[in-house]
Amino acid sequence: MADFKDHFSANADAYAAYRPVYPPELFAFLAGQVDRHDLAWDCATGNGQAACVLAGHFREVVGSDASAQQIANAVVHPGVSYRVAPAELSGLAAASVNLVTVAQAVHWFDLPLFYAEVKRVLCPDGVLALWCYERLRVDPAIDSLIESFYTNTLEPYWPPERRWVESGYRDLPFPFEALLATAPVPVFTMQAEWNLDQLMGYFATWSAVKAYRAALNQDPLPALRASLESRWISNEGRKTLKWPLSLRLGRV
Repeated sequence: MADFKDHFSANADAYAAYRPVYPPELFAFLAGQVDRHDLAWDCATGNGQAACVLAGHFREVVGSDASAQQIANAVVHPGVSYRVAPAELSGLAAASVNLVTVAQAVHWFDLPLFYAEVKRVLCPDGVLALWCYERLRVDPAIDSLIESFYTNTLEPYWPPERRWVESGYRDLPFPFEALLATAPVPVFTMQAEWNLDQLMGYFATWSAVKAYRAALNQDPLPALRASLESRWISNEGRKTLKWPLSLRLGRV
């Protein structure tokens, strides 16, 4: 089994509470890429948000995660069965899965081992879908503070795998037949109406924030919050936040 790079188990409850929700249109689009809808595997399911929406399109969904803490905090859904399992050892039957999904997580995997598992479990004409999301956007005044925090304050503390996300997975090794290579992939965006407390909760889930705290024995978030408060002017304290998604689709 490959080493499990666990950046999220320590606060799985916060991860479940402060991560944005993927748009339902994304899952309808993904379901439309496969002919059969018997089984979907959501790998690195985290709190199960993607798995639960997939359950509206597939007869059965398996959500797996190497973190027992994440699975313990996953949303219960009658159409989803959860299991603690690493990405490269799903325990699923060969040629049994119609769609494999990985949301904002594949950059942590041992890619050759994971891809071998995908090729083993996907049925003929099955599809692998990988996606990640870019930095959030609020408004220019807020965005400039977040950009400085991300690239200056936290730069030494981001794991090296983060580079794949920075490129929108475009540079990620991908040994599959690319789908929609000659046509533009629809643009999907996550959106949330959050107050400043919720935004700070989201920042607290960042792996680099946790690494900063461990390395320096101090918290970088109070100073960020103080800067944001001076520009956080909106009705009832809420603003519209957006995260554009980057999507890679492939078939064995």
